Amino acid sequence: MTIPAHENPGGRIIVPVALEGRSYDIHIGRHQLCEAAALIARLAPGAKAALVTDAHVAALHAPAFEACLHQEGIAATRIVIPPGEASKSYARLIELCDALLAAKIERQDLVIALGGGVVGDLTGFAAAVLRRGVRFIQIPTSLLAQVDSSVGGKTGINSTHGKNLIGAFHQPALVIADTALLDTLSEREFKAGYAEVVKYGLIDDAGFFDWCEINWSRIITGGPERDHAVAVACRAKAAIVARDEREEGDRALLNLGHTFAHALERLTNYDSTRLVHGEAVAIGLALAFRFSQRLGLCSGQDAVRVARHLDHVGLPSRLHQVPGGAGSADEIVAAMAQDKKVKRGAMTFILAHGIGKSFIAPGVAAAEVKAFIETELSVNGKAA
Repeated sequence: MTIPAHENPGGRIIVPVALEGRSYDIHIGRHQLCEAAALIARLAPGAKAALVTDAHVAALHAPAFEACLHQEGIAATRIVIPPGEASKSYARLIELCDALLAAKIERQDLVIALGGGVVGDLTGFAAAVLRRGVRFIQIPTSLLAQVDSSVGGKTGINSTHGKNLIGAFHQPALVIADTALLDTLSEREFKAGYAEVVKYGLIDDAGFFDWCEINWSRIITGGPERDHAVAVACRAKAAIVARDEREEGDRALLNLGHTFAHALERLTNYDSTRLVHGEAVAIGLALAFRFSQRLGLCSGQDAVRVARHLDHVGLPSRLHQVPGGAGSADEIVAAMAQDKKVKRGAMTFILAHGIGKSFIAPGVAAAEVKAFIETELSVNGKAA
């Protein structure tokens, strides 16, 4: 796979998300903040705006973006939430909605999410319920958010019962993926987001996985490979969302590795010092392929190849790599039972016949899952 000429550095890549009556574009490229402000001004001339961000992102990027908005004649009320997964809560949702109402945001106005997945998920849900729906714009500042959570209209908060169990489908009006913003990420944050990039190769694009194996380090350092990887991921997700907006069919493929990942996040109490979402997804991807191998669906060679690539990047691929422990097999299975992909008590997994050959597997027996997890826990760092 080579990078198309129109995806060279300095250029802008536009990926459409085709939904009847709710279509929008994803703009990808470096140094897009002022262009984003101009696009917003054209999208909603005369509208008020609220800029929702977290304390960390606000210090890094909010002043520059607000200056760009000011140049376009847009005065935005800044609303700052605490960083971290704990902000995806009932309490923070109520606070945000009240702040948006205090800012006199009306249905024709705009709510702008400037931040990672937490900011985007919370802000999108608030926009979905505020005045029964106001327009919002996603400006994702993490790799994970640029390739996954900012696209497709899934919004929500967490419950004590599990992750993202309360939410709504509410499509953004525009997504701006400024890949230069990723330069400020820590190595850990960037690598965690990379798990969501490589996932698209594992789902149905073996050629992209091959390309990632060769180019992953250049994605991290920020060359044209970064923009290309974001564009490939966004095109893949946009195509799936256009076919299945509300996850009634093959959109569930995007959850490859996530049934395991969400259980691990819940068992670590969403403590980012122990495990962040992308790290949980990396473990989940490796587990999904090893579980597929155990069930006789996938070759051991492919399962080893997936784990080896994650290891080379510096991502975890085993349960023993969860700091403080992942819990017992019973605890992990119980946490999985609250996943959104459970239907009438039966667990649905995304499994694989090989790299780029993932499929939806409904009704997987809990006993089979438990036996697999017990085996994984017994490995405890030894060669499998």
